[in-house]
Amino acid sequence: MKINKEENITTVSEENIYKLNGRVPLNKAIPFGLQHVLAMFVSNLAPVLIVCSAALVRGTGDHLTAVEITRLLQCAMFVAGIGTCLQLYPIWKIGSKLPIVMGVSFTFLGSLLMICTNPSLGYEGMVGAVILGGIFEGLVGLSAQYWKKYLTPIVSACVVVAIGLSLLPVGMNSWGGGSGSETFGAWYHLFIGAATLLICLVSSYLLKGVYKNLNVLVGLVGGYILSAIFTVTGIAPMIDFSGIAKTIEEVGFVSIPRLVFFTSHKPVFNLGAFFTIAIVFLVSAAETTGATTAIAKGALDRDLKMEELQGSLAVDGFSSAISGCFGCLPLTSFSQNVGLVTMTGVINRFTILMGAIILILASLFPPLGAFFNSLPQAVLGGCTVMMFGSIMYEGVKMMKDCEFNNRTMIIVSLAFCVGVGLTQTDGNFFAAFPAAVGDIFNGNAVAGVFVVSLLLSLFLPKHTGETEE
Repeated sequence: MKINKEENITTVSEENIYKLNGRVPLNKAIPFGLQHVLAMFVSNLAPVLIVCSAALVRGTGDHLTAVEITRLLQCAMFVAGIGTCLQLYPIWKIGSKLPIVMGVSFTFLGSLLMICTNPSLGYEGMVGAVILGGIFEGLVGLSAQYWKKYLTPIVSACVVVAIGLSLLPVGMNSWGGGSGSETFGAWYHLFIGAATLLICLVSSYLLKGVYKNLNVLVGLVGGYILSAIFTVTGIAPMIDFSGIAKTIEEVGFVSIPRLVFFTSHKPVFNLGAFFTIAIVFLVSAAETTGATTAIAKGALDRDLKMEELQGSLAVDGFSSAISGCFGCLPLTSFSQNVGLVTMTGVINRFTILMGAIILILASLFPPLGAFFNSLPQAVLGGCTVMMFGSIMYEGVKMMKDCEFNNRTMIIVSLAFCVGVGLTQTDGNFFAAFPAAVGDIFNGNAVAGVFVVSLLLSLFLPKHTGETEE
């Protein structure tokens, strides 16, 4: 008998974690929600650290202070929680009612760095571009009914597979100790990552009932404890506990996120900066379309509804504009959490709301956020590699439902050969083009796969080849 995952349920039951609606007991909802937060926490903060550490204050050549960056990390948690709440429980048409977790996007790094390191634009010009770009994507999302027909099933499937592929190096870099780490590949990083993955796998078989799908959280806790033992005994420096004390010293125990309009870095709205980032917002929209489709297919066993796509993209855009108002970077649906949802089958909105509330609380209590941020990269890598692979698996399942003929073969082959191939060249493939083109396509497989598959789907003749038996 097939379970209706979307029926409206009024009773409180732990079995509701496998259903979209309905209440779940707090003693079950909180740990499952916490699992979502831990899966995305470090990745949510990393882009802010990268961009804001390099950003120049407009017209001065100075950088943001350490305290200002700490406050922006606080804002990143706050806006991610707000964006997730909007996805789960929409306001008007803004929100999808799907189990989607929002977080700060890596997709924009190249373009944001190009803007914020320009002395004439600086950090203030970047914030203005984020606000305008977010509004632009939000409007694009609300008009999805006019362009959705061009996103054929094969294009969506290609994008979902590309999202999984693009995340594989993220997981393996974390396992190795974190991208750019001086100790990358050290034996203790590899050992802790492998031990964490083993804990996840063993617990998925040993745990019973609803607890079975807490295997990622069990792995994170087990890996953290093992890392703490390594640190305290002097075997290896896995955890930097000083970050918690430093956060208390700089920001305090309680701090309210501040709008950028009430700081000394008021946004500057520049048309050139907006155009630089607008194309990346379209790429982000493609990623969110793929992630939302994967949620519908992988977790709900059905096609994505138009109002869900509109709502999801509207949140992607308008929550990015809200993020800009807090001086932070654009948001997007987090593929890590898409993998977690499709792997565990835990789709309950109330449960994931608990995760969003934890994020918001972490932003109000900076030491709590600093504690979460002390999670070693190797532990995160050990937990996420299988989740990222599950996204590719969902994309392959979507591809299986498409008609297999010569036309489909051409679309898939060229989309991945060009889109993924661009990320693996030795030099800048687009050296002869404006820098923004290379920033978008050289380091982002999703962008290349999306553009190539979309163009081929639009212009290849429909009668090319016969359906294979």
